[in-house]
Amino acid sequence: MEMSQYLEVFIEESKENLQTCNEQLLELEKNPHDLAIVNEIFRSAHTLKGMSATMGYEDLANLTHKMENVLDAIRNEKIKVTPEILDVVFKSVDDLEAMVLSIAGGGDGKRDVSEVVAMLLAIEKGESIHLKAESEIAVAESPVENASSIYYEAFEQTVIQQSYEQGFRCFELRISLREDCLLKAARVYMVFEVLEKTGEVIKSLPTVDQLEEEQFDHSFVVTIVSKEPSEDIEKKIRKVSEIDQVTVTEITPNQLQEQDNQLHTAEDSTAQQIQSTDSAEKVKDTKSPSKPSTPQGNVSSKTIRVNIERLDILMNLFEELVIDRGRLEQISKELKNPELNETVERMTRISGDLQNIILNMRMVPVETVFNRFPRMVRQLARDLNKKIDLEIIGAETELDRTVIDEIGDPLVHLIRNALDHGVETPEVRLKNGKPEQGTVKLKAYHSGNHVFIELEDDGAGINKERVLQKAIQKGIVNEEIAHTLSDRQIYELILASGFSTAEQISDISGRGVGLDVVKATIESLGGSITIDSSEGQGSLFSIQLPLTLSIISVMLVEVESEKYAIPLSSIIETAIVKKEEIMNAHNQRVIDFRGKVVPLVLLEDVFDIPKESSDDEFYSVVIVRKGEKMAGLVVDSFIGQQEIVLKSLGNYLNDVFAISGATILGDGQVALIVDCNALIK
Repeated sequence: MEMSQYLEVFIEESKENLQTCNEQLLELEKNPHDLAIVNEIFRSAHTLKGMSATMGYEDLANLTHKMENVLDAIRNEKIKVTPEILDVVFKSVDDLEAMVLSIAGGGDGKRDVSEVVAMLLAIEKGESIHLKAESEIAVAESPVENASSIYYEAFEQTVIQQSYEQGFRCFELRISLREDCLLKAARVYMVFEVLEKTGEVIKSLPTVDQLEEEQFDHSFVVTIVSKEPSEDIEKKIRKVSEIDQVTVTEITPNQLQEQDNQLHTAEDSTAQQIQSTDSAEKVKDTKSPSKPSTPQGNVSSKTIRVNIERLDILMNLFEELVIDRGRLEQISKELKNPELNETVERMTRISGDLQNIILNMRMVPVETVFNRFPRMVRQLARDLNKKIDLEIIGAETELDRTVIDEIGDPLVHLIRNALDHGVETPEVRLKNGKPEQGTVKLKAYHSGNHVFIELEDDGAGINKERVLQKAIQKGIVNEEIAHTLSDRQIYELILASGFSTAEQISDISGRGVGLDVVKATIESLGGSITIDSSEGQGSLFSIQLPLTLSIISVMLVEVESEKYAIPLSSIIETAIVKKEEIMNAHNQRVIDFRGKVVPLVLLEDVFDIPKESSDDEFYSVVIVRKGEKMAGLVVDSFIGQQEIVLKSLGNYLNDVFAISGATILGDGQVALIVDCNALIK
């Protein structure tokens, strides 16, 4: 298989290994004497190094190798963990992440890491950490005479070792083509033709695919095992036209051992040995140059990786099936054929099960978002000179992938806000009788058809008077209304556009861009955000999100001759109200609903529907809620509950008031989906 087919897997697994490194480094900072944590980091780094080398990303492999050396010295207790050393290792992981992102974006993964490499070398040698001069770095990085110039994965090292035991020798050939060479791929092919008759190729840099596509300058490296003398091999290669230079270096197992002095776990060694044997057999059986292969997984693995685009296509197809299912149910009711009814009912049950499976396939743990926050909190706490502990609860809670992709940035903003405005400095906390270390809790959990994400801190809380003054000053509320607001309503004023109580602009928050961006993003996902706070004790931001955005349960209603869908997640209950029970307050029609005054909203007025004369004595009302606020939506009749496919109105109709989308009903009609949040607001 071509190496390009492995690229997506390589990127995903590299991100996972780097995330493990980040998480475990944070744990190591808390428990610097726990060598089990060091071993965990080492294993992730070692896996990343092997994959990088196999894929031909030598810069990535080399930096990971330098980081491994430091980790190995720590686990062998030659070096003690210090904050300065951890800072350098964190910096290494940052650079590795940047290189992986470069590769994911179609780049080559190259990056200037000379400074961090110099510091890693200094740590390994027991020297004080400082940035070395370029000349010193050059000396430290220069290859030892006769040493290998490329990195060999464990299974390749084993092949070389076995070859020596059978009387072969291993040579690394650095070959340069002439600058004016026009057909580089053809010359490379001729070189490989010569080498096939001389020995067995076990590695090339760049890879065989890259060489064939001429994705190299003028030089390449080939490693072969052969029984012929190096001089004879060199002479044969020089006979190929347009070869400028050939350098042959013998590579021995001892030299490779010095290059990679890392220890492997018994499990890793066994797996690599099996792969080495398989690779050696493939080398003997093929006439073409061997291509580096990716490490094989456990043959009993029951999971596969699926591109999210394929799941989107599957979801779109199923949505069409749901629409057709609704149409069949409609036809079945009209025809009243027992056999058709039975078949449709069975299809409905099966498609319902299929729907659950497809929706679950799209579900992703919020851990994929939460994982980035411990490292971010560590750095921000240091920048703010605060001591803050981040607790994560319920990271295994699952959300639709579409929601996951959108929720990350709002959470980043909320956490930055909590750290900057919420948690106090150690001095202030001690003065107020609190522990000097503040706590920020990030919690996720399921409740019904929703997921709740809560961010709680034990900081200073929200100053109500200050918020009110700022809101009045900004013109968000007037003084008359300000004194009638509840505590929660006051707290939620900080979600208004342009609201900020920061006295000084900082890099953390308080740049005039309030939390309105957070609110807008969450509401665009069909969610809501509420705020509770206790001055001097802390604040709680609670986000409510739908499990999925594509297929939702609704109540179908009729207004005049038009049909509308109201999401069940917003509905408290339905009611029949006598017209004589309707009252007026502040020029607004209201009803008494279970002891609460609830304003009425006539959908025919909101959507400007042509009215027909009606002498009905009753109103059909759907009571909806957003947070603590309620409203009664007046309709003509209730049709019933149904699962519908949510379709966007597109860019041309994205500003239609109080409509969040549309759906196609079983009879082929289009029903608009009511945005209850907009109506209540």
